[in-house]
Amino acid sequence: MKSKLHLTALQIPLFWEAPIKNRAHIDQHLKKVNSNTDLVVLPEMFTSGYTMNPKAVAEPMGGSTMQWMQSWAIKMNSALGGSLVIQEGDQYYNRFVLVTPSEEVMYYDKRHTFTLAGEHLLYKSGSKEGIFEYLGWKICLRICYDLRFPVWSRNTQDYDLLLFVANWPKPRIHAWDTLLQARAIENMAYVAGVNRIGLDEKDNDYPGHTAVYDALGQIISGKRSGVESLITAELDYLELQEHRKRLRFLEDRDNFDLY
Repeated sequence: MKSKLHLTALQIPLFWEAPIKNRAHIDQHLKKVNSNTDLVVLPEMFTSGYTMNPKAVAEPMGGSTMQWMQSWAIKMNSALGGSLVIQEGDQYYNRFVLVTPSEEVMYYDKRHTFTLAGEHLLYKSGSKEGIFEYLGWKICLRICYDLRFPVWSRNTQDYDLLLFVANWPKPRIHAWDTLLQARAIENMAYVAGVNRIGLDEKDNDYPGHTAVYDALGQIISGKRSGVESLITAELDYLELQEHRKRLRFLEDRDNFDLY
């Protein structure tokens, strides 16, 4: 069990449907990651931007990006995660993949595909809970639009860290800020939200607002602007458990049957 987890989030622009270019750009940031980092998180669809053209960028689970992620996880001695377009058979998934230094691969497929953009017509919705253990921490993986559905993220399994990766646009950024904070408060857990910056091919503007919140909803690290940057945070497991012991809100939570 690691009592303090060091997290680094990459708030970066993404190049449209250009996996090789995106990986090369991310390479320059990963070279700067502090050696004590335990977990590095990239935005949603970090190889392509938020595309509704999955055929152009889809990869298998053993593809170039997965090999690249495994190589960096070993090199940094840190887990590396983010979502990308994965193809299995004739199905496409918006998949949050987390690769550890020991080459363990964990993944979560986006459950709430974004109907306003037609994502539900092109990508298959996931059904797995997306909760995994790493360094003794229980981590829950979620993607962008999932943030709007609190029941799906309800902390019925005592996870410690809730991770959201996103391409969340500027017109709705107030919702991003508010809902991230709410998820931390209601679930008595650390919450990290990693959002991209810059314009995409469709002229959608992404302002970042990548942030990390503690179990009381206090922001402990973050950039509330469109600045390209590495955002770091130290998460304290003992402090989290102390909050839960002192404020026993989770004992009164509702359990929902989602199936």
